[in-house]
Amino acid sequence: MIGILDYKMGNLGSVRNACATLGMEAQLLEQPEQLDQVDALLVPGQGAFRDCMGHLHELGWVDPLRDWVRADKPFFGICMGLQVLFEASEESPGVEGLGLLPGTVTRFADQEGLKVPQMGWNAVRWRGESPVYVPELNERQFYFVHSYHIPLTDAEWAAGITDFGGEYVSAVSFGRCHAVQFHPEKSQSDGLALLKAFADSLES
Repeated sequence: MIGILDYKMGNLGSVRNACATLGMEAQLLEQPEQLDQVDALLVPGQGAFRDCMGHLHELGWVDPLRDWVRADKPFFGICMGLQVLFEASEESPGVEGLGLLPGTVTRFADQEGLKVPQMGWNAVRWRGESPVYVPELNERQFYFVHSYHIPLTDAEWAAGITDFGGEYVSAVSFGRCHAVQFHPEKSQSDGLALLKAFADSLES
């Protein structure tokens, strides 16, 4: 059973529909006590970093999320569900993220001809090994909507790279924790293939 975190942020409808299309058994989680009912956790997200972390604190999810990932239980984050894994974001100075990965989420630099936010389709170059990122998806196009990004790094957890006025980290993977900056639930067949790979990895 996959739990979809409902913390009053994120595109829950599209995520639930994607899971249903793939035949993935899923349920919405509104309270941390429900975590013992699921085998994996899917965390979507949209909006501002401050609002996202505020909702997680208000609803009591911060420590349970940290404990879940640190226990190496299956996790898949989408968009803001990726950014909150880090220590902080330039979008919301003074607001702490979950701190599960080092670094600060930064705004795309102003460049001539570069329209921020990045909104639309862009390629992801996968690197390293992960049970989630299948070779057939390398350099395929996924749907992005965001103004802030993870700076490029050679860290082992940097699993996907995208170029938008310069390369940045668009996917991370460490242990059984995976997260992407784009929206697989809005990325047609390739996005569904990524979610299916995550579901399949739960059986291994």
